[in-house]
Amino acid sequence: MSKQPQPISPLKNFFAGGFGGVCLVFAGHPLDTIKVRLQTQPKPGPGQSPLYAGTFDCFKKTLAKEGVRGLYKGMAAPIIGVTPMFAVCFFGFGLGKKLQQKSPDDILSYPQLFAAGMLSGVFTTAIMAPGERIKCLLQIQAASGDVKYAGPIDCAKQIYRENGIRGVYKGTALTLMRDVPASGMYFMTYEWLKNILTPEGMSPGELSVPSVLFAGGMAGIFNWAVAIPPDVLKSRFQTAPEGKYPNGFRDVLRELIREEGGDLALQGL
Repeated sequence: MSKQPQPISPLKNFFAGGFGGVCLVFAGHPLDTIKVRLQTQPKPGPGQSPLYAGTFDCFKKTLAKEGVRGLYKGMAAPIIGVTPMFAVCFFGFGLGKKLQQKSPDDILSYPQLFAAGMLSGVFTTAIMAPGERIKCLLQIQAASGDVKYAGPIDCAKQIYRENGIRGVYKGTALTLMRDVPASGMYFMTYEWLKNILTPEGMSPGELSVPSVLFAGGMAGIFNWAVAIPPDVLKSRFQTAPEGKYPNGFRDVLRELIREEGGDLALQGL
């Protein structure tokens, strides 16, 4: 069983999540750009080398060709959506915990924390899916050399004009498949690590900032260990030309298993 501090109001969770989300985008977007480019790079022909040999090669080539700004391509879309998205994420987690408590003092088990975290993943998908679609398209267009979109607003307009609201929300099912279990893993691991790091006689709310940062960072690693396989499918599906995968993510999965086999779960990790 996990020891938990007094519950925080959903409104405070909303604002704390929003501010934390903005910080996360600024810190993590360069790595996200590299991840998406690795996941979506074209398959090399016979006798050809892949466009990127790995993470550091992708970083060096992006920096050499596009400068530091290249690492932040597509950041406007997640920045616009990150405050409501992370706010709703923490709100969903708080609500998920409340739904399982008979009284505010009830201590939840780790499986219950996992379930509360999964609910937060459901809440965020409505905001996350279109933002991810726009972000991924902007991140890969410079690498491909075919600059079709002038920015996130232009990208959203063109997608809507060509394919309507379904085009904007392309990849929603895969976003759910990624974020629901990954969010559950994140929140459960975060609470577990805080409890482990809490000295006897103290509460998790009294932990030092470095300890909280360590718990959050390690929880993020567990989060992405769960999220990467569906994230590879999502990135491929959302950036593919219309009609390439008529049966949805099943076609993406078949293609990746046929062409890349066991490497599927490691792309961009």
